[in-house]
Amino acid sequence: MTMQTSGHSHSGINLLSDKNTSSAKFTHPHLSSHFLYNSILEINPTKQTYYGKILQFVLVILIIVENNYKTIKHYLYWKIIAKILLILENYYKLHYLNKLYWKTITMSELIFGSTDRKENYKISKMLKEKHIRKISPRIYTTNMEEEPSTIIKRNILEVLGNLYPGAVLSHRSAFEFKPTSANQIFVTYSYTKKIKLPGVTINFLEGKAPIKGDNKIFGELYASSKERAFLENMQITKKTGPDSKTLGIPQIEEKLDDILVTNGEDGLNSIRDKAKEASQTLEMDKEFTSINRIISALLTTKPSKILKSDVALSRAAGIPYDKNRIELFESLFTFLHNKVFKSIPEINSSLNAFRNFAFFEAYFSNFIEGTVFEVEEAKEIIDSGIPLPARSEDSHDVLGTYQIVSNKTEMEKPFSDADTFLNILQSWHKTLLFARTNKNPGQFKERNNRAGNTHFVDYKLVRGTLIRGFEYYNALENSFARAAYIMFLVSEVHPFDDGNGRIARVMMNAELLKSNQCKIIIPTVFRDDYLLTIKRLTNQKDPKQYVEMLTKAHQFSSHLNFDNYDEFYKYLKSHNAFNEPDSSKRLIIE
Repeated sequence: MTMQTSGHSHSGINLLSDKNTSSAKFTHPHLSSHFLYNSILEINPTKQTYYGKILQFVLVILIIVENNYKTIKHYLYWKIIAKILLILENYYKLHYLNKLYWKTITMSELIFGSTDRKENYKISKMLKEKHIRKISPRIYTTNMEEEPSTIIKRNILEVLGNLYPGAVLSHRSAFEFKPTSANQIFVTYSYTKKIKLPGVTINFLEGKAPIKGDNKIFGELYASSKERAFLENMQITKKTGPDSKTLGIPQIEEKLDDILVTNGEDGLNSIRDKAKEASQTLEMDKEFTSINRIISALLTTKPSKILKSDVALSRAAGIPYDKNRIELFESLFTFLHNKVFKSIPEINSSLNAFRNFAFFEAYFSNFIEGTVFEVEEAKEIIDSGIPLPARSEDSHDVLGTYQIVSNKTEMEKPFSDADTFLNILQSWHKTLLFARTNKNPGQFKERNNRAGNTHFVDYKLVRGTLIRGFEYYNALENSFARAAYIMFLVSEVHPFDDGNGRIARVMMNAELLKSNQCKIIIPTVFRDDYLLTIKRLTNQKDPKQYVEMLTKAHQFSSHLNFDNYDEFYKYLKSHNAFNEPDSSKRLIIE
């Protein structure tokens, strides 16, 4: 039996071929040892030899495994199943084994036609019995419900790998690995032809067979290497948009810039060297000249007038930015821009009330970052201006934060343009961490940093990302929206070696104060809400919970108006502000 079948994500295999059982990757979750065991029980008792009993025992063990592991997809497991089928065939010569085989393959979604007469007979029989249906020439499916276009589009790479051996997924499709929005997919083959299948149009382009570096992906389908794909996408074409075989030049520039950001100049030069080698094999000297000009411009070794994309132009101008972060900032900007926020005017009009708020603002902002003091200790440090001898650096962190947030004149400085914004950011950071000289206060980081699995903006892209991100800040009008945005911008870029969270919250409250709006305190009990919603925005581009969190904190902070320090402290304590986030207490918001 040599019928080829195909599941959702694997090329066709022959379950009963001893040759294929050593390399097949059949992982269909519906084929179970329960099914095989029940099939063995149908054997006439007189034919149940010693080997049959052994097989039954093995299958019982496999059933136990299945019962303890709901999803079995391990290659070795299915290799054993295929071997058991082979042994059954060898020892029993069962008259119903074909039936067992067909039960097995019908659990796959696609079946491909063959030139073998026996296989075609079996397909015809399955069609007659309505176990399968034909959805395109040489393509059959056991899926009797979905539209043929949906099935073929989902499995197009497997279709290519089974029906067009030696084809190379090329041009834009080598980057996208799926049909375009116009349902076009592009393949280099031995001839030029356009074939329309339900849901997908295959554009065959005559060209070179797989070369060194091209990768086999599904069955006998290859994908162009990255270097070959870059060359192919530099070819001239009259068509544009999703009907074009090539990506636009700006998209190619962005992909090259991604390589430069991730792997540095060595990585981009490696792409250039390999592309040059591939161009000689593919006879694409003109295409290499074009890609070489772009790479040279990105490395600023040649004039940048040829560049088209914003990200490439910014790099050539010496202010490259993180385009993925800019997309994230855009999503936050869009959400904030389309929301209406309640005005909460500043009510701490007296000097004492303003300073009391500033003290707890500095205290909680440092506590979030792990600079933990008892409230009385922190108050003594602020009142005396003298750090605790045993904790000089931590004491200076609290002092530095308080020095900024208690200075109303300083906090009301406008962020009039990007350069002013950067100067204020660096100046305040220098004040914040002035005692930690090893953290380079006031200077942007010179090496990358991260928190857990979150990698922040590359140090070479800090300035450009802040400048580009500032444009969205400038486009916002509401003070709360601007405050929420500027805080996340600084936090997400993480431009300094240390103190990023604290300086981000300072920038947020400075924005509110400039508009005579109530500032925001993030109390200890609210720390997890604060950190988790920021993480959700970073990872999922979902601003909703982040904005809701800040809105709640803003509402809570609007009640903090006390000339008397003791009354301020008692209010915070009675509303659980000092409790740890993992306690049973929650922040009480009136």
